[in-house]
Amino acid sequence: MKQIFALLISSGIRILNFMNKIEHIRQDTHNRFLNYFTLDAVTKSGRRKEYYLSSRAESVEELKLVTRENTPDGVTIYALYGEKKDRVVLVRQYRYPIGDYVYEFPSGIIDANESYREAAVREMREETGLVLTLLDADPLFELPRFQTIGMTDESCAIVYGYAAGEPTNAFEEDTEDIEVVLADREEVRRILREELVSANCAHHLVHFIADEEPFGFLEN
Repeated sequence: MKQIFALLISSGIRILNFMNKIEHIRQDTHNRFLNYFTLDAVTKSGRRKEYYLSSRAESVEELKLVTRENTPDGVTIYALYGEKKDRVVLVRQYRYPIGDYVYEFPSGIIDANESYREAAVREMREETGLVLTLLDADPLFELPRFQTIGMTDESCAIVYGYAAGEPTNAFEEDTEDIEVVLADREEVRRILREELVSANCAHHLVHFIADEEPFGFLEN
């Protein structure tokens, strides 16, 4: 193989390294919660192109492609409700990007100097008025995962637990339009058939309606 490379070099033929590269990053916006970046990239064939990225990062230095650390930006909460733990806590929330309501798990952005588990308890209270008791889970179930990796470096951790109390919108912010839904399996089936549902939420809801013990996988 080395002899073949040497022959190609001596013949003046360019050797491609078959790896995409980023040569420069430009920050195009300076907002608090979401920013837009342009990457000057080189494809594996040597072609130059611009790639566009949205991120929770407030500067180039905070981008995950720079830090090489997958620090969660937000947290998602999969919680069961009721004495029999036979209902799941959902929120039906208005989302500006689609101009419509979508069913999701309660979730939110992690504040500075706040762990994702602390953020989960706070966000559950703010979005639903319910009190969350977290379950201990193997880290492999809670580690932050990337959302829509083709357009953003945002990643979210997910936590599991039980919720108690009476739902209320008393802690809802003016920018939020949220309905708290405590759905049993029949209602979850209807939601999956008829409503708009976030992908991560839909994945877990399928297991909720199929598994006798929804959190059984946490024990294995």
